[in-house]
Amino acid sequence: MRTVRLADEDDFDGWRDAARALALANVPASDLHWCVGEGSGGLFEQSSAPLPAPPAQATFSVPRSFMSLAGKAILHRDPERFAMLYALLLRVGSRPALMEDRADPLVRRIDALAKAVRRDLHKMHAFVRFREIEEPEDTTRFIAWFEPDHHIVRAAAPFFVERFANMRWSILTPERSLHWDGAVLKEGPGATRSDAPQDDPLEDMWKRYYAAIFNPARLKVKAMLKEMPKKYWANMPETALVRELVAGARNREVAMVERSQAHRDSTPLQGDNALAAWRALREEARHCTRCDLHRCATQTVFGAGPLDPYILFVGEQPGDQEDLAGEPFVGPAGQLFDRALADAGIDRARCHVTNAVKHFKFEQRGKRRIHASPNAGEISACRFWIGQELALIRPRLTVALGATAVRTLFGKAASISSLRGSAHALPESGETWVTVHPSFLLRVRDDREAEYARFVDDLARIDARAAALA
Repeated sequence: MRTVRLADEDDFDGWRDAARALALANVPASDLHWCVGEGSGGLFEQSSAPLPAPPAQATFSVPRSFMSLAGKAILHRDPERFAMLYALLLRVGSRPALMEDRADPLVRRIDALAKAVRRDLHKMHAFVRFREIEEPEDTTRFIAWFEPDHHIVRAAAPFFVERFANMRWSILTPERSLHWDGAVLKEGPGATRSDAPQDDPLEDMWKRYYAAIFNPARLKVKAMLKEMPKKYWANMPETALVRELVAGARNREVAMVERSQAHRDSTPLQGDNALAAWRALREEARHCTRCDLHRCATQTVFGAGPLDPYILFVGEQPGDQEDLAGEPFVGPAGQLFDRALADAGIDRARCHVTNAVKHFKFEQRGKRRIHASPNAGEISACRFWIGQELALIRPRLTVALGATAVRTLFGKAASISSLRGSAHALPESGETWVTVHPSFLLRVRDDREAEYARFVDDLARIDARAAALA
């Protein structure tokens, strides 16, 4: 029996080169023993016997789908994976259509290996949590600990290099470690959990963020445990809150529904004519087809709140939860907005909230709908509705939250930083102020606490001005 020795557990290139040479020489799978040993650094280390030389002008090809499947399956911990893949390679070489036969036991088994690897990669991408440590010369490094089920560390590295390109970080795992200095990725030996820091000053902030975006209406405990098994909880500071958040989910859901209903039923203080006009406008907007966004969105999300508001807030567009609920600012950004209003001393019940664009624009990624920014044409098409709202409400003070709201109210694109912090007189929206959208605070990575404090400070200044105008 011939022994084929690979350089490492994830040595796909070495396996591919060896398998091709062996297949061209018609070596049967039963004559091979695949193993992994300490290599000399090349893609393929010398086996117990040299690889056979392929016959002259010999060719061998397999479907691209096989190579894609093999590239994932070879990262599995199953010690038989190299032999199984070679056996399948021989069969696929003479029968390419076999890759489409999901009833074939070997195809099905290798497909299961690849699926397990893809799940493990997803878990690593989702559940790695960095903790900050100080290094000599006042430098900072972020350290994370993770225990993968399979040999995925090298395969996962490009994701972290791209996502955290400007950070200096290390990811420690039992098998090997990754170290990024901002320019070069290096590998190191495996580590233990004790080698990673246990906490850092950012964790309290991260827990508050997680609690703010926790959505009780969509809580499914079994699904959560399936996607986020408890084995990963020790790495993730937010999981310390899960038990408490789950226990209080029902009460939070009831409160969210009641708050949404309160916004829906807010009674204007301008009389029955204004209310009737408002209801007619909202009903008309339900059937809006001014742009293509209505084709995929669940419904039009119109404004909510009193028609003689203390402050009118104009956001950018509905999010996923607003699209489902039909109400503005009820999702994670809305919850953070409520918190900021309370910290600034503003009663949201006295405010009217709406959006510059009335339909949710998104990109479908699997089962998730990911927010996408509306383009200039979509903003312009929706300008009709915000114009009608402003004409009906005639606000004394309006706040543009984010760039889309700025473009709608000012009639042109402008940077938030150039407009923030001062009043602007506009003919339709009255005295207009500009600040960031709450969703910005959910996305920002650096100085999140400082950005939130600045947002609350904006709101407090706006509150003082609104009080002076009242």
